[in-house]
Amino acid sequence: MRVVAKSGAVYKRGTMTILLRQICVLVLACGLVPQQQAVTETITPVLLEVRDAPVAFAGSDGKTHLVYELRMTNFSSGSATIEQVEVVGDAGAVLKTMDKSEIAERLQMAGQRTPTDVLAGSAEASLFIHLVLTDGARVPVKLTHRVRVRVEAAPPGKQEFTEVGGETVVDRQAVAVLGPPLRGARYVAADSCCDASRHTRAALPVNGRVWIAQRYAVDWEQLDEEGRIYHGPQADVKSYTIYRKEVLAVADATVASTIEGMPNQTPGKMPENIAIEEADGNLVILDLGGGRYALYAHLDPGSVRVHKGDAVKRGQVIGLVGNTGNSLAPHLHFHVMSRAMPLASNGLPYEIDDFLVTASTPGTAAFDAAEEKGTPLATTPISPPRHAKNEMPLDQMIISFGP
Repeated sequence: MRVVAKSGAVYKRGTMTILLRQICVLVLACGLVPQQQAVTETITPVLLEVRDAPVAFAGSDGKTHLVYELRMTNFSSGSATIEQVEVVGDAGAVLKTMDKSEIAERLQMAGQRTPTDVLAGSAEASLFIHLVLTDGARVPVKLTHRVRVRVEAAPPGKQEFTEVGGETVVDRQAVAVLGPPLRGARYVAADSCCDASRHTRAALPVNGRVWIAQRYAVDWEQLDEEGRIYHGPQADVKSYTIYRKEVLAVADATVASTIEGMPNQTPGKMPENIAIEEADGNLVILDLGGGRYALYAHLDPGSVRVHKGDAVKRGQVIGLVGNTGNSLAPHLHFHVMSRAMPLASNGLPYEIDDFLVTASTPGTAAFDAAEEKGTPLATTPISPPRHAKNEMPLDQMIISFGP
């Protein structure tokens, strides 16, 4: 039997077989067909995982931020000290190096809020990572982590080791661009992203999964012209500058749910025995579309002006600021999430399309003291004010929204 090639040459079957074999050998020798990689087996006592991929967003400092958690599981009985963590981007570029002292401020054991640098044996913890990209840097396609660990109880020569893992692809979803939730000046973005622990690190086990719905949440409070959060009796809601300020729809949206009828708490002390379904007090959840929902919490009794299923327009008044639910002082809690559930959802970043950054505070401790004592909060003016467009107000920034 003869076989005719496209060139017109004639070969016998045996000759063709030999030629094909020779071609295959040459292809393999030149590396044109991938060789199967040898896989080695290595014990990795500390398991690394990123459950919720980070989403890049613009902060009110003009920089690009990524916020996420690296989950660590110590699969040994001995305690492990996390000595160093490197965040590695594309082409092996080290984007961030966390030393032992920084890790000790950002590593939380499961179910605890006090940070530590020691991962107990047979335990799980989350390392809360805040990555700020340098000016002009491209958002990486993926991230991985190089972790140096020390286990004192390990045999000599095996006490210190390095693991590489926790690979995650950066989520490229579009960030929601919203209008302001309030109008007016001297608003404090309290406990906002990205290093304040009360919201960003509020990992909660709800419905069989650990969620951080408040990863990008903010508590809006307001200063009077003297720089005070309140003036008058601390226990009177009417003493607070922000009390009963109008709360605005941040977009054209549909009302997903509301809660109304809960009373104001007494300011100055945290309420006790609050049920999970009452934690946010009187609330409104807006369906923004695209799998994003906006939560407004702690609204004043009787002030909610919308109902489930209503269509609202951007800038429409939907309620007034109050002090209901699990609240220490009148404020507006606001965050964006992946589901219409205040706690059992994944917190998502968002950006506000237009606002002014007029000042900053010395930090959370100074803010807490001013809130406790009613004294003026020291601020550092930004002159001229920074006109922010499509950015997220960062923690302890003083913000003005348009009329």
